[in-house]
Amino acid sequence: MAKRLKQHAIWGRGSFILAATGSAVGLGNILKFPYITGENGGAAFVLLYLVCILLVGIPIMMAEIMIGRKGRANPVTSVANISADMGVTRLWAVIGWMGVLAGFLILSYYSVIAGWTLDYLVSALQGKFVGLNGDSSNELFNSLLADQSRLVKWHTAFIAITALVLMFGVTKGLENAIRFMMPTLLVLLLILLGYAYTTGEILTSARFMFSFNPEDLSWNSALIALGHAFFTLSIGMGAIMAYGAYMPSTAAIGKTVIAVALLDVAVGLLTGVAIFAFVFATPGIYPSSGPGLMFVTLPVAFGSMPMGMLVGIAFFGMVVLAAWSSTMSLLEPAVAYFHERFGFHRISASLLVAGAAWLLGLGSVFSFNQWSDQQLLWGMNFYACMDFFTTNLLLPAGGLLTAIFVGWVMKREMADHEMQQDHPRLLTVWRWVLRYVSPILVLMIIVNLFFPIANRFVAE
Repeated sequence: MAKRLKQHAIWGRGSFILAATGSAVGLGNILKFPYITGENGGAAFVLLYLVCILLVGIPIMMAEIMIGRKGRANPVTSVANISADMGVTRLWAVIGWMGVLAGFLILSYYSVIAGWTLDYLVSALQGKFVGLNGDSSNELFNSLLADQSRLVKWHTAFIAITALVLMFGVTKGLENAIRFMMPTLLVLLLILLGYAYTTGEILTSARFMFSFNPEDLSWNSALIALGHAFFTLSIGMGAIMAYGAYMPSTAAIGKTVIAVALLDVAVGLLTGVAIFAFVFATPGIYPSSGPGLMFVTLPVAFGSMPMGMLVGIAFFGMVVLAAWSSTMSLLEPAVAYFHERFGFHRISASLLVAGAAWLLGLGSVFSFNQWSDQQLLWGMNFYACMDFFTTNLLLPAGGLLTAIFVGWVMKREMADHEMQQDHPRLLTVWRWVLRYVSPILVLMIIVNLFFPIANRFVAE
């Protein structure tokens, strides 16, 4: 029988929604989602994306929360306890292990990228965006990537502020931080939207993102929507499962997850409207800037518009908060495991895991400069390998196993008990989708992610 732990701290439903939304809203969500929406059919893509959310994101997220709340422990122990209760092999605990490992690995390089946002926030505060053009903005960004000491400094800073919050515990640290950070993020978003309205291009931005263009949809668009629907809700990272342990028993899992999904989508879309309003209001820059939009294109826009310094501060302040809320969710599963399994004080556990993530993250720091040409696997450097291993293997595999475990292994009465606050019809639909639809779609994600690599391997 798996070891039983003392009762977790329990959040209110509102705190849980803010925490789960904070985990979901990250760097990729703020810029990637608006961009792919505008390039793949606008409103038609949004509808397709919402369908994918309903068929993949929401069902598996509900399953992860159910595991966390039922087990009332870290992801590894929760799955082990549930398996023991049902009399099935505790090898299913590999689901929890994969989530904890994925969260830890992603944290190691995510904090490096998040560190860039801190650097740019400081640059905005110093007025460095004023007078930038395309060339000088590229030079500013490239100088950051080439400066190892700056990258290490900001990587260290981001790991430190993340660990600092978790040291104070689940309630005094994590919950209180989320209660401050997420409302602040939403206020900054509203400020950006308000200023975007004054540029006169907010309607152009809205048309770019929301024009109904089904002719722009393709099979590739469907795969993009499917993949983003899976990754946007932090599935497979252990975060949602860990947060599920703090969810009150009286809260309806289905309704809560739907609320989180809608908030996640709304933040992405509204941020996109604001961002592209700035882009369209600035001559010479275009929404097709793609991944370079945040660190190259937008600083040019902020540097040329009235009150651009304040707008840049608000934007990068919002991005820092989004990244911070995500890194906390990535660190928590491993901290909870060491705290509960080995009796580490949360301060010691936070320092141990954060320190290890910081050390591993140095490999990603060097991947942008002196190790950029060092190929480890299929032409990928250290950072690319870490991203590939987590994104293409751990996360989809974890999501697939979660769907199978809850949909096929977990006893129906156990699931019914955890879902009793939701409508019985919702429970029936959820179980059917989780068993038959979600696994197939996740397998499609895995095949789509590995196909290009497989082709490269065959070619070699």
